[in-house]
Amino acid sequence: MNRPIILASASKSRATLLRAAGVSIEIVPAHADEEAVKNSVKAEGGTAAQCAETLAELKAVQISQRHHEALVIGADQMLDCGGTWFDKPTDIAGARDHLVKMRGKSHVLPTAVAVALNGSRIWHHVAMPRLTMRDFSDDFIDSYLKAAGSAVLSSVGAYQLEGPGAQLFSRIDGDFFTILGLPLLELLAFLRENGAVAR
Repeated sequence: MNRPIILASASKSRATLLRAAGVSIEIVPAHADEEAVKNSVKAEGGTAAQCAETLAELKAVQISQRHHEALVIGADQMLDCGGTWFDKPTDIAGARDHLVKMRGKSHVLPTAVAVALNGSRIWHHVAMPRLTMRDFSDDFIDSYLKAAGSAVLSSVGAYQLEGPGAQLFSRIDGDFFTILGLPLLELLAFLRENGAVAR
């Protein structure tokens, strides 16, 4: 299957993970009304994992309908802390609020990836890493946010595990790539099985 591969996402992290793994991709961001989808899934009693899966598929299919020749990858990640769904913070004050609410607690990062071809989903996977934040001090939050800066606004949890955000945690159960936003190993296995990357 010698097809182009499109990432239907503007996420720099996901693009970096794929390219670092040797996957040649084109980036064509999808424009889904994520808030409407989240509200709809919530109203129907759905889980954060179901919401992530729905959004990943929606993004992949949307772009696949315009690029029939390509394998299109869609992905999404949610954060569920005690039944509360978190969105990406819009400013540093919002990031601080996120960290205060998650301090000393565990949260789950349902992370979904879907692949579409000819306008239909042909594969998907959902991973559920679980992360536990330590009971850090207010002073630590302030120094962390000062050091990390606006980079924390690109993460739903206001942290970047590959940087100083590692200091926020006491325990992590899950795949590193998945926490960064993409179940990379499972996706690579699918791409190999379908001849999209070298076996």
